[in-house]
Amino acid sequence: MRASTKIFALVLAACAATVASAQTVYKLIDRNGKVTYSEEEPKHFDGQVIRIDVNPNANTAILPKPSPITESENKKRAATAKKEQDVEDLQKKLDDARTALKDAQDHPGDEDVSRVGTKNGFTRAVPTEDYQKKLAKLEDDVKKAEEALRHAGGSP
Repeated sequence: MRASTKIFALVLAACAATVASAQTVYKLIDRNGKVTYSEEEPKHFDGQVIRIDVNPNANTAILPKPSPITESENKKRAATAKKEQDVEDLQKKLDDARTALKDAQDHPGDEDVSRVGTKNGFTRAVPTEDYQKKLAKLEDDVKKAEEALRHAGGSP
């Protein structure tokens, strides 16, 4: 009786191994060509059903263990991240300077221009000295921001 029990246990283990080593997946393709996958066979599906038997033991990979990150590598990463953040901040500063200059050029205020002459009843706008200084400062701000960005490794 002991021999038959051992044989039964071996047969049971072999069946369990067979079930565990094979899995079935169903590929479902509907009339519009949309593909989905299911672990269960659909009962009422209006489209093509393809049975796929997968052996998980055949689809294995041995991946390398990741190497620990050294302190010097952490410092390099932190320095790179800081440099990227600095370049991003300088780019924003440059964009803001360019926007301020363009806005001042396109929309001078009433105090930025004076009206001169009366030819045929019309006057012409002449920029005031303060407005010209304001534009010169804004242009200088743009140049400084471009140079700082270039020096930090970004491109203006």
